[in-house]
Amino acid sequence: MGRATGRVLACVVLLVAGGALLLVVVVPRLAGATPYGVATGSMRPAFDVGTLVVVRPVDVDEITTGQVVTYQLRSGDPTVVTHRVVGLGTTVDGERTLLTRGDANEVADPEPVQAVQVRGTLWYAVPQLGRLMGLGTPEQRRFLTTGVAVLLVGYASWLVAGEVRERRGRRSSGATAEAASTTAPTLAPGSGPSAPPDGLATWWPAAPPGAGGARKDGRR
Repeated sequence: MGRATGRVLACVVLLVAGGALLLVVVVPRLAGATPYGVATGSMRPAFDVGTLVVVRPVDVDEITTGQVVTYQLRSGDPTVVTHRVVGLGTTVDGERTLLTRGDANEVADPEPVQAVQVRGTLWYAVPQLGRLMGLGTPEQRRFLTTGVAVLLVGYASWLVAGEVRERRGRRSSGATAEAASTTAPTLAPGSGPSAPPDGLATWWPAAPPGAGGARKDGRR
């Protein structure tokens, strides 16, 4: 039971770690999206601190009121904000601008967001996984996630190999037991050892007719 429980727990850990790796790294990379970690409570209760938000690039003209967007505070600045669009506007040149506000804030953000600042709209969010985004630099996180992926694949392979070895062992033991049962000699009635006399724990086989020197009590 303990061995089976340990295997189940190992599989659960493997699934959780693999799922986190997929949500944080693999899926965003394949879809051309970008993961971010929520650092403040301005979007509570929708997104608490530590939430992972994954955003996909989108044409600013397609953004509508009510959508959640991630944008740079200043164009080219890596610092970003994730807030909800509460209004739309245009510049004198006819370019779309966004009026944004955090769900927990009472007033809108002071400056309208220009198209060049927008990084994308919300695709999906996962509570707590955003804390991983604060671990080191992007290069260090990439190295860490690659190492975790290798470990997960290796561990999964080890589990599968162990299960295969165990099944082969069970099959081999079963085949050996079956062979032993089919080759065991069968004694004819009356040809086996005689029953032990009362009071004796062991006994001698019955002596063949005419053989001397054997007593009924098993002693010579």
